[in-house]
Amino acid sequence: MKDSSEFFIHESSYFDEGCEIGCGTKIWHFGHIMGGARIGKNCSIGQNVFVGNNAVIGDYCKIQNNVSVYDRVILESGVFCGPSCVFTNVINPRSLVERKDAFRKTLVQKGATIGANATIICGVTLGRYCLVGAGSTVTRNVQDYAVVYGVPARQHGWICECGVILDKTLRCMNCKKRYKILDNKLYESVGNE
Repeated sequence: MKDSSEFFIHESSYFDEGCEIGCGTKIWHFGHIMGGARIGKNCSIGQNVFVGNNAVIGDYCKIQNNVSVYDRVILESGVFCGPSCVFTNVINPRSLVERKDAFRKTLVQKGATIGANATIICGVTLGRYCLVGAGSTVTRNVQDYAVVYGVPARQHGWICECGVILDKTLRCMNCKKRYKILDNKLYESVGNE
């Protein structure tokens, strides 16, 4: 592990031998980082956050209070996890049956946002820059730039990389980027397309 002067861990938090924590990362009150966890640079890890042995958190992620990032959850760079959002890692847990060999990988791609109290069922991929609304339950893959919400979550529109909902012409009213749909997927338009 790097010299602890390169990152900040509040004195009430624990980090186990063997974890990796990037420069500039801040881990606040009552957290627990397991020994095999990997956390990138310049992350903000809120109060009461748990990061499992086989969890990976990319650079510039923000994880709000009361989130557990379990084994086999991978957050790419720039991911936002709202307060008390939930990841699972087994599809059919039982108290008396150990299923650690059945953990499913969950991938949250670059720039995605997960709203407060959302639940992400294991085995799904959340696409780049997508937005999962607060309180939603995600049971299947989410496309890049998609806005999903509800129980179960369904797509209700598209969102720009800057975090503003696109209008009907697929234009961002904030940064003025334009997008297009090809084969049911959203792409940024380049030039005069």
